[in-house]
Amino acid sequence: MWLFVAFLAVPLIEITLFIQVGGLIGLWPTLALVLLTAVAGTWLMRREGARALNDLRRSLNDLRDPTGDIAHGAMILLAGALLLTPGFFTDTVGILLLIKPVRAWLMAQVGKRVTMTRFTVGGAPMDGRHPGRHPEPHRSPTVIDAEFHEVDDSTPPRGPSGWTRD
Repeated sequence: MWLFVAFLAVPLIEITLFIQVGGLIGLWPTLALVLLTAVAGTWLMRREGARALNDLRRSLNDLRDPTGDIAHGAMILLAGALLLTPGFFTDTVGILLLIKPVRAWLMAQVGKRVTMTRFTVGGAPMDGRHPGRHPEPHRSPTVIDAEFHEVDDSTPPRGPSGWTRD
């Protein structure tokens, strides 16, 4: 029911705003303003999207809960869709979604109704229910995790190894 109301109300709001703004500043300035907000919003979306992606990578590397970063990314994606939709109302909502404190406030409001019960990384639960299993600590970049096979020194090599120049 709410989705039907939104699909009905948003175009009516947009048409009303176009008529009001167009009556105040004229047709061409109104169209230019819509294009300007779309270009500015696209630039903001790219910038905030890159920040959200970096935050997501950082939280995954540190084995932290990435749900907040994923939610930020989803809201930025929604903001981009709203900014590409021509209109003043959708542009305003899209630009508001690109502001991090607004996204944080929305997440807090949604967080009051949603509860996360479990989060796992590579089979290691992060919710504290299994105290015997802990995620691996963050390794330094000089550590190489690899498998090896011992080679008998008495057997001659069958050709170039690929690791040396002949």
